[in-house]
Amino acid sequence: MKELSLSKVYRLIEPGPVVLVVTAQHGVANVMAATSLMMARPDPPLIALGLGPWNHSHAALRASGECVLAVPGVDMVETAVDIGNCSGADMDKFAHFGLVTSPAAKVAPPLLPGCLANVECRVLDDRMAEDYDLFILDPVRAWFAPDRDERRTFHHNGDGTFVIDGPALDLRARMVKWPEFLD
Repeated sequence: MKELSLSKVYRLIEPGPVVLVVTAQHGVANVMAATSLMMARPDPPLIALGLGPWNHSHAALRASGECVLAVPGVDMVETAVDIGNCSGADMDKFAHFGLVTSPAAKVAPPLLPGCLANVECRVLDDRMAEDYDLFILDPVRAWFAPDRDERRTFHHNGDGTFVIDGPALDLRARMVKWPEFLD
């Protein structure tokens, strides 16, 4: 074994997939790419999102308490990376990247219908945001595009490289302790 710098541990545990976080503040929407998220609880669902104050969207999420997590397919990988490499403080990313939006049902930030899925969220708990840049999100509505041709997601390795989802392994027959998660 070779010692790894602690600053690179996230590369081992990065849960992915890459998501686009859509926020809105004072009627102005913004979008950013994010990879620091995980399911905090499956049912009812809670999502933990790491989002630091160096991101333009941080202030909007703290102020509004709402966001949309849009899951792009691999056909959007270059756009997602480009979205993550510029700031909404400097530009209108929706116009620049030609992103189509549609109104969300329960939150102010818009949906990105070009993505595989969209999850409307409200901040349930932001007490850890000050010290740890961590928000606990409560999904209030979710959307999926079942007719979309490209359904693979992609995951950031933390070093500018990405892994694309591959073939699925069907091990449902072995999931005897958790049958409620099989449907």
